[in-house]
Amino acid sequence: MKKLLLLTISLFSLNLVFAQTPPAADARLYDIAEAPSAERLKTDITKLAGFGTRHTLSDTISTTRGIGAARRWIFDEFNRISEGCGGCLEVFFQRNLVPAGESRRIPEPTWVVNVIAIQRGTADPNRMVMMSGDIDSRISDPLNFTDDSPGANDNASGMAGVLEAARVLTKYKFASSVVYTGLSGEEQGLFGGKGLAQYAQDNGWNLLAVLNNDMIGNITGVDGVTDNQSFRIFSEPYYPEDANDERKNIYRRFFGGEVDGPSRQLARYVHHVTEQYTTNLKPMLIYRLDRFGRGGHHRPFNDANMPGIRIMETHENYTQQHQDIRTEDGIEYGDQLKHVNFPYAAKLTGVNAITLAGLAAAPPPPPLVMIGGTVEPS
Repeated sequence: MKKLLLLTISLFSLNLVFAQTPPAADARLYDIAEAPSAERLKTDITKLAGFGTRHTLSDTISTTRGIGAARRWIFDEFNRISEGCGGCLEVFFQRNLVPAGESRRIPEPTWVVNVIAIQRGTADPNRMVMMSGDIDSRISDPLNFTDDSPGANDNASGMAGVLEAARVLTKYKFASSVVYTGLSGEEQGLFGGKGLAQYAQDNGWNLLAVLNNDMIGNITGVDGVTDNQSFRIFSEPYYPEDANDERKNIYRRFFGGEVDGPSRQLARYVHHVTEQYTTNLKPMLIYRLDRFGRGGHHRPFNDANMPGIRIMETHENYTQQHQDIRTEDGIEYGDQLKHVNFPYAAKLTGVNAITLAGLAAAPPPPPLVMIGGTVEPS
């Protein structure tokens, strides 16, 4: 009788284990991957490019031109999205004053203002995942804040992607919070990201993922290749300050993990969900912080020990980046609306949306994971 009772208890325990096994797929993510609208992205990118210039030092008073008008429109758009979900977004400006001389591209004291919208989680609202795009734009001279700088791909495409992801994901509820962010000051020295990373630390955010979207709308590169079926994911192997941590260096020498830091694992997760839930889209893991000699708004979060990656197009066209609008030798220069591929931007917005949804729906990570030595084959 005791043996039978023990067997029954064991089988019951086994059933509990199987019952708690997570499903192999979340059917919602197939729908979320397809939900972003190329037409809505076109409307938003057109609106952002229409502000003339969004340079960090540009007009902040006008209602039709400059970065002030652009960020107020983004703020209003987040509020319109929130109205559609019964007020599910907390929308606010986050700002920090950059002193003159902090960067050669900041000649006078300048307020760098970000726009934030938070969709609070139902179980753990302080556990957060974030998607960001840049508000600001520039042309050839980084200090020229008066001439037209439409910044259609760099980075109205990423900013529009954030707005569209918010429209899609606010139809769902998640255990963790989702943060949608428009960052300023990127072209002047990543000041928006630095300010928000400090704000996140000061306010005790448990920020588990930052998806920085910087140029997600170009499919024809300066190399002549046209490709709308791939994208790049840039990530660092481990946090920069960890390189000087002797204890962590010893741990890596014994157990490995030189390329397995939080940002690198986040990049692999993006790769995984893209392959599982999207079609005709190849994610490319690039094991670097960013392109050679370049940078992006995920870096300040990495510097603050927060996982951050960059998602962007595969083939860049440098005649359209940071260029005065002109035609020389038959080549059109400038980051204009005509060069943006809206269906491609919708695809990459879908990648962000399924990544955010998957992470926000997941349980919290274990607080402590250790690797122990063993004397058996494994």
